[in-house]
Amino acid sequence: MDIVALIQANILTPVVLFFILGIVAARIKSDLRIPEAISEFLPIYLLAAIGLHGGLEMRKTGFESMLVPLLVAVALSILMTLYHYQILHRLGKFNIFDSYALASTYGAVGAVTFSVGLSFLKSQGIESEGYIAAILATLEPIAFILAIFLTNMAVSKQMRTKKEPFVKNDLDKPVSGEEFGIALEQSKTKLLTVLRESITGKAIIILLGSIFIGYVIGEHGFAPIKIVFEDMFIAGIVIFLIEMGIIAGQRLDDIKKGGAFLIGFALAVPTINGLIGVLIATYLELSVGGAVMYGLLFASASFIAAPAVLRHTIPQAKPSLYITSALGITFPYIIIILLPVMLMVSTALHNMDAINLMGIFDQVLQ
Repeated sequence: MDIVALIQANILTPVVLFFILGIVAARIKSDLRIPEAISEFLPIYLLAAIGLHGGLEMRKTGFESMLVPLLVAVALSILMTLYHYQILHRLGKFNIFDSYALASTYGAVGAVTFSVGLSFLKSQGIESEGYIAAILATLEPIAFILAIFLTNMAVSKQMRTKKEPFVKNDLDKPVSGEEFGIALEQSKTKLLTVLRESITGKAIIILLGSIFIGYVIGEHGFAPIKIVFEDMFIAGIVIFLIEMGIIAGQRLDDIKKGGAFLIGFALAVPTINGLIGVLIATYLELSVGGAVMYGLLFASASFIAAPAVLRHTIPQAKPSLYITSALGITFPYIIIILLPVMLMVSTALHNMDAINLMGIFDQVLQ
């Protein structure tokens, strides 16, 4: 199957069609809404299902199998977030706060996108390494930590500028060193509070907790709940994507506010990051499906967890930019086009028997 045929087949899957249905409902101003209780329940359910399968896989393969992919993923996540900022601030000319917010949004991992990726592979009859869910859980707080660290640097720099005696505050009085220290300490306290809340948030807790439970109970213990957390998994995604489609449809008009550069960024960066992830995963000897999911970790953008943190850490940034770009542009692009592209690339790389990828990497490193 060529790439065009694969994309066409992907568009006709229930997951994508229900997402498009949500967009259409929003554009025609329908009163279609998912009840709030269900909207709050479904992300927890999806994360629990992902975590349980991750725990089961870790029980079968052991922790050592995921150690190298985990460390590489952490390093890549940090590097990609940093280069996102450079692109946005230097080339896109976004202010420092919008640049940090967008960089961290695209450095974070989209758990919803990850769920759709698993559904996509399942529709193709392809399995992936379950321990990637544990990498997902690890990258989520790391992205937040980096965002908070970058924000703290920006705040500290501004505070130091105001500390100069020739710079006046709003009351035309010099800012004293004591006032500077108090303000800086308050900033650090606020950031540490948000950091603690991010790490102990419900998404991380349910994901890590489910991984642990899956590891403990094994296949025998999972059997009684398999119908809920495996057989009904795609149904849960379908219902949740109706709401995501409605939200994306409501924000389509905001896309033009970001300009052509942000649209290009929201399409090009996930593509580059995703393909880099697929290539590295292949080098690390992950399976075809595992390479796709590994690449998806870096291609996705967080439009649920990250914005909640950014509203506290970078209140000066415009939510219309980072939420709209992640949900209105990147998310539809990934689930409709980029996922099939990454699968084709992963399949091609795994079928290149005549080329030794490890040898290529070794030559490059030398």
